[in-house]
Amino acid sequence: MTDLRSRFRAEGVVCLRGALDRHGLALAEDAFRWTLTHPGPSAGPVLGGASGAFYQDHANPKAFPAYRPLLIDTGLADLVAKVIGSEGLWLLYEQIWLKEGDGEGALPTPWHQDLPYIPLDGDALATLWINLDPVARAESLEFVRGSHLGPLYNPTAFDARNPSAAMFAAGTWPPLPDIEAARNEWPIVSWSVEPGDVILFHPAMLHGGAPTRAGVRRRTISLRFFGDHAFCAERPEQGISPEDRLRREDGPRDPMEEMALRPPGSPFRHPGFHRLR
Repeated sequence: MTDLRSRFRAEGVVCLRGALDRHGLALAEDAFRWTLTHPGPSAGPVLGGASGAFYQDHANPKAFPAYRPLLIDTGLADLVAKVIGSEGLWLLYEQIWLKEGDGEGALPTPWHQDLPYIPLDGDALATLWINLDPVARAESLEFVRGSHLGPLYNPTAFDARNPSAAMFAAGTWPPLPDIEAARNEWPIVSWSVEPGDVILFHPAMLHGGAPTRAGVRRRTISLRFFGDHAFCAERPEQGISPEDRLRREDGPRDPMEEMALRPPGSPFRHPGFHRLR
């Protein structure tokens, strides 16, 4: 575990083979199915408007009971906490992806970092990537090793009509590099995965996903966590992207928006984020 923790801190990503047994995979299937059949306010296509767009849903405020067995009963929460070196652990939010290659296949997930979309900073941050279907290395999620150490780039707007469109105004942050145009200049790492394997990475990592081939179905769960060393961070343009907002039609301000309004450096804590340990 000490070696895993050291690698995570230095490289920003680790592959954990066989982290879920048969029972754990059944719980993951149940959680995925729950989200698919109970669309939340953020459900919809990624790269909509283009052939090959794929489906995602995230941050459903009603989802936690469906995910609790996967997080607690399998020991996943304890595993994540040990790798990132934190006593406490909270769920930021859950997310599912459904890619089904049509006649032309699904589009690739553009290179990006998760952290620019969220008003969050700190060492004890992690995303757990769980695939319910086998994924070959050529079609797996790719990472730029060590990129979690900075800088943060102006993130992609996920605009299918304009792949170079950025979320924030030009000059706000450094422009996102064109990694695909110079792949051999970047320390890119990836793994083939079987159901039961999971990949844990820091949300500041540059990462992107290969397209899904025609006739192939890929079902993925992403679970995002923060630990003891997690703080509110300033972000451009009011500090929060619509892509990662916990939307509510009425009632109190959502937790992510609340964090965006707090002074930078404040502890990232809110009762809307479920404590796992």
